[in-house]
Amino acid sequence: METRRTLLVDAFADEPLAGNVAVVVPDAAGLSDDQMGRIAAEVGASETAFLRSPDDSTDDRLRYFTPSTEVDLCGHATIATYGALFAEGAIDAGDRTLRTNVGDLEISIDDDGSVWMRQNPPTVDVIETAEGGDGGGDGPVRDGAGEPDLDVNRLGDALGIDPAALRDVGADLPVAVASTGLPWLVVPVNFLERLGEAEPDMAAIEDISAAHDAAGVYAFTFDAIGAESTLHGRAFAPAVGVPEDPVTGTASGAVGAYLREVGAFDGHFPDELRFEQGHFIDRPGHVRVRVSGDAVRVGGRAVVSLEGELRVPEEEDDDEIIEA
Repeated sequence: METRRTLLVDAFADEPLAGNVAVVVPDAAGLSDDQMGRIAAEVGASETAFLRSPDDSTDDRLRYFTPSTEVDLCGHATIATYGALFAEGAIDAGDRTLRTNVGDLEISIDDDGSVWMRQNPPTVDVIETAEGGDGGGDGPVRDGAGEPDLDVNRLGDALGIDPAALRDVGADLPVAVASTGLPWLVVPVNFLERLGEAEPDMAAIEDISAAHDAAGVYAFTFDAIGAESTLHGRAFAPAVGVPEDPVTGTASGAVGAYLREVGAFDGHFPDELRFEQGHFIDRPGHVRVRVSGDAVRVGGRAVVSLEGELRVPEEEDDDEIIEA
């Protein structure tokens, strides 16, 4: 029975047991789809990344598995993979090409180990909000242009946040669906205290996300904990099996594009944004975001918290599988 080196890595973190955890198998050559799926189910992380490096040392192939299925792309597992490889000296700083199920992506590694991942060109669609009085509503309605409106009371109730905390900032910062490959419903909140008090109704969040074709809801406030942070965010994505994600790369890139689109900053847009997340679920981390034209890059560091070897059995014989 063969063994495979396996790493538990905390992404978007500067120390272990923080940020967003992923499992990395740095040498997945020869593993079948079945074996990769079984490994991912065994370790139980939200995503496990399997690396296969061709002869070209700057041209890599990553595949991502949840405990139940393969997914096309995962931002934090990508940061985890390259951060871990750099930390152990397996790769150098510089540019690399990552081949994924959704195409080739640009990866850059700084001398300090920060990993940057370029995301897809952004889209931002502002959602007109309405007031339904009791917050119950009958779901999204359609205006004359065919765009969905969203009842701010219903949204506040779904998040478990006083709707007044949403209305206070709604005039200057609208609700919108933003995407750099994965759509998120972006919701501004006035103060960190209100965001921290959120007790989301996951079924209602899932319904609202589905109505707007979004993976989930990313609620944020400029009232951040760290003086160097641009904002504090929380991401709720029960529709994809994640009640609250600790630190979210895909959402961070989308929100960076959103902030530029809605003119959130007077004058010059910052060269780099810093988003903090995860503090309310004891997994603090931060994501760096750079937006320039259609180029959106998210970056961060990663820390290996556990290293070991996983014993991998031979591929299962289909004849031995008992079907119900």
